[in-house]
Order: sequence, then structure tokens, then C-alpha cells
Amino acid sequence: FAQIINTIKKICVEDKKVMWFLIAFFLYIDGVGTIIDNCINIGTDLGLDTVGQVIFLLATQVVAWIGSLVFAKLSKKYDTVKLILICIFGYFCVCLYALTLKTLLHFGILAFGVGCFQGSIQSLSRSYYAKIIPAENSGEYFGIYDIFSKGASFLGSAVIAWVKLAGGTINVAVATLSVFFALGFLFLILANKQPKLN
Repeated sequence: FAQIINTIKKICVEDKKVMWFLIAFFLYIDGVGTIIDNCINIGTDLGLDTVGQVIFLLATQVVAWIGSLVFAKLSKKYDTVKLILICIFGYFCVCLYALTLKTLLHFGILAFGVGCFQGSIQSLSRSYYAKIIPAENSGEYFGIYDIFSKGASFLGSAVIAWVKLAGGTINVAVATLSVFFALGFLFLILANKQPKLN
């Protein structure tokens, strides 16, 4: 625990690039996790056919696999941060698209949008993080990264619950998650402008 606390102190005081990235990552991965965790709840709230939802969600896994391959090829030509920003923007658009959700077809389009960026945003984030952390402390740094990753989606779920309790629809609740992606987008840009710790 002492080692983890020391690493957190080092990140907060000295390694601003990693600090801002972890804040950005926590925000946008929270949004990603919330959407994935609440897919069935979204369809159920809208009264959509359960079998149709399951079929679309299975198809989403295939789309996610193809999307990961496409982004893996793109990562050889383009900057990793730009690709992560594209994924974040894609999720931002998916959240706003949720405002129009009414039918199973709309749900399928939403699921397709999620699938396009799902695997890619996770693998690209991990790849970028590996590039910006000090190699000699990679174990401690990745331990903190995993805490941020596994601890994500509770804020987003709380927002969805709060919006629903306040009388909002599931459409508005999901659209509210766009704030997580907008903030994650801005913090990632900020992180990318910071110098890497030598």
C-alpha cells in the first residue's frame, strides 16, 4: 500500500501527463462501461423485444471485433491520441443518438455504434498509457490504471439512476452520459499537451 500511495503522490506532483490522462480515462471509460452495463435496461425501459435486443447485442460483439481490427491497422499510420479522440467522439454521438431511441431498429443502430468503438477505445487507451509511463515503474502504474478501469461505470450508473428518479426517460439518462465523454475528450487533449516525465 505504501508503494501505491507513493506512486499516486508521484503522479499528482510530478507526472502531470499521466495524471490528466487518468482523469480523462476514468471519465470516458466510465461512460463506456455504463452504456455496456445498461444496454438491456435501455431496451427494457423502451419496451423492446428481448430476443431482438439479445440478437443485436451478440452482433455488437462481432462489430467490436471488426472495429478493433480496423483501429489496430489505423494505429500503425495515425497518432494513438487522435484515434482515442475519434472513439470518444463516436461514443459522444452514440449518447446523443439515444435521444431518438424508440424502436428495435434504433436500438440496433445504437448497439452498432457502441460496437464500432468498444474494443478499440480500451486497447488504444492501454497502448497510449504504456507509452507515457516510466518503464521502471510500469507495475505500480498499471496497478493504478486497473483500479481506474475496474472502478469505472459507478458514476455513470448513478447518473442514470438519478435522471430516472428525477422523472427523466432512459433516453435523456443515456444522453446525459455525453458529459463524461466531452470532459474525457478535453482532459485527454490536456494530457497530450503535457511533457512526458523522464
